[in-house]
Amino acid sequence: MPGQLRDYFVVLPDSVAGAAVAGRLPAPGATGPAPRAGDALTVAHPSGRPWVVARPLFRRVSHLARGADALVLIGPDRVPDAVLAGLLEGARDRAGLERRLARLPGLYHVVARLSGETWIRGTATGLRRIYHARHPEAGTLASDRPAALARLTDAPLDDGALALRLLDFVPHPLSRRVVWRGVYETGAGYGLALPVAAPGTAAVPGPTEHRWWEPPPGELSLARGARRLGDAVAASVRAHVGGVDRISCELSGGMDSTALAFAARETGPAALSLLTVAARDRYSEDETWARRAVEAANRSTPGATAPDHHVIPAADAPYFYADLVATSAELNDEPLPVAPGRARAHLLLSRAHATGSRYHLTGYGGDELFLGLPHAYQDLFHGNPRTAWNHLSGLRHQLGWPLLPTVKALLDRSTFPRWIAGAVSTEPRPVARTPLLSWGVRQSLRPWFTEHGCALITEEFRAAAEHAEPIDPWRGRHVDIDAVRMGARHFQAMEDIGMTIGLPVAAPFYDDRILEATLAVRLPERVSPWRYKPLLAEAMRGVVPDALLARTTKDHMSSDEHQGLSEHATELAGLWTDSRLAERGLVDSRSLLRLAAEPFSPVLAEHSISPTVAGETWLRTAEDAWPASPHRTSTTSEATL
Repeated sequence: MPGQLRDYFVVLPDSVAGAAVAGRLPAPGATGPAPRAGDALTVAHPSGRPWVVARPLFRRVSHLARGADALVLIGPDRVPDAVLAGLLEGARDRAGLERRLARLPGLYHVVARLSGETWIRGTATGLRRIYHARHPEAGTLASDRPAALARLTDAPLDDGALALRLLDFVPHPLSRRVVWRGVYETGAGYGLALPVAAPGTAAVPGPTEHRWWEPPPGELSLARGARRLGDAVAASVRAHVGGVDRISCELSGGMDSTALAFAARETGPAALSLLTVAARDRYSEDETWARRAVEAANRSTPGATAPDHHVIPAADAPYFYADLVATSAELNDEPLPVAPGRARAHLLLSRAHATGSRYHLTGYGGDELFLGLPHAYQDLFHGNPRTAWNHLSGLRHQLGWPLLPTVKALLDRSTFPRWIAGAVSTEPRPVARTPLLSWGVRQSLRPWFTEHGCALITEEFRAAAEHAEPIDPWRGRHVDIDAVRMGARHFQAMEDIGMTIGLPVAAPFYDDRILEATLAVRLPERVSPWRYKPLLAEAMRGVVPDALLARTTKDHMSSDEHQGLSEHATELAGLWTDSRLAERGLVDSRSLLRLAAEPFSPVLAEHSISPTVAGETWLRTAEDAWPASPHRTSTTSEATL
């Protein structure tokens, strides 16, 4: 059956009804790859009823109880009992616990019971998220997977939230709109507190959200910040692959993947496989730089592991939109615009798995963290206008921004709610020479959206504007953090493909400590129009050879995406012939069929169709993930979710 959840955990209330809900969860090992011994487990309330029911295929569950208090950490590495005891000791409340958790890499889901309250949170980067829903009998349930809660509460799909996913990206706070009604996402940087019932009563107060993470002030010099970042990268990589004998890394040739490949080599694996997908574009530089990295690794550090380099020929790499039916193998938390590239990702991970790798690392997240977005100069302008204008002038000449529109954008003081209200439009998307200095990028409604679909989207933005608050009061930091969280969401698709294959996949750059180390550096030193990713380059100096840190270019695969529209026009036409999105009144299938027959249409050059394809394939998976149960009760035991 397609779309099975292979990896999840659920937090249950201490009640008879809560225990009954546990009986509806899938039995460990019933579907998908078999979990490792000890990984599928139930952590109990003091009453003996199930509290945390977890089935993480590759993540480790660490748990410890001290009297009525308890701590559960779910992440890439097993946390020793002595460390857990140190975290719990003296932590009288969630604030005390969070101060102690700052010692660990920021990669874990946290579930704690302290002074009669359950505290649940994910990560500040948004790589690990928390959802909650109300069960009619058991009360509040929480999970890292919204589909699990939708299953347990019989939640229907939400067309408004689904329509939002047809845009290129969904900005904060709309990104928190879950595609199932009655299922809610706890914001990244916030946690969920679940009180217990008062003595002698059956009523349990509703859940409340509390902020546990604040971005650090940007006060460090580049040198100090680089040392902190280097330590955070090393710790994150060790948390994933430390002690693993055979590992693999995607080596695109860019600075991000190169940095992680050398950091992984420092952990001392018995075998290290580096995989590069050759580009069809003869002007691409990625393969050349990847080969230089392998040569440099073989020359340096005598006695260290010599990596095996596997170059996948360009002819073997599928175009975008290949094998769209295969997207039904994973039920992602939401439609993700990276879905049309699934076949390419599957090829790379399959080749990595074939090398015998037990863990695969990627450089996802590096661009969002280290490139620096132009919006940052709005922040710098407030405190240091001369430096801001100097840097912005350099960037303006590189990007071709006209002078007067740049000045106007720099002086704009629109509030975040006002920006959200106008962040989607029927007008074409901004051209490449439009200065980007606001709270984000205005998006365009697609010509193939129906009036109903457009109305749903514009109403979502209007409603959000009424109560919208930015992630951070400063525009640049808001955009930086939102971009990281958006990328972390997209990476879930890669993780789920890895679970299908049987290979854990990680993006260490989405570690909270790495985000914190980046934001802690003074803005004009970490973002520069004259240096490429200066903070990462300095952080990896001494680990990565200097010659490799000198690269200042980045390849793109836009030609493969455009060619994919032609190569797979028949498959795309098949999607629109029986479109689920059209059945829900969100898109015009006749318009999409015409575009499938005209893959080089100017409309497709101006408007990306990837999110619409992703929404269509995801909707089919979600609808087919489990059959409707005409006589469903809270005590029914089911083998699949």
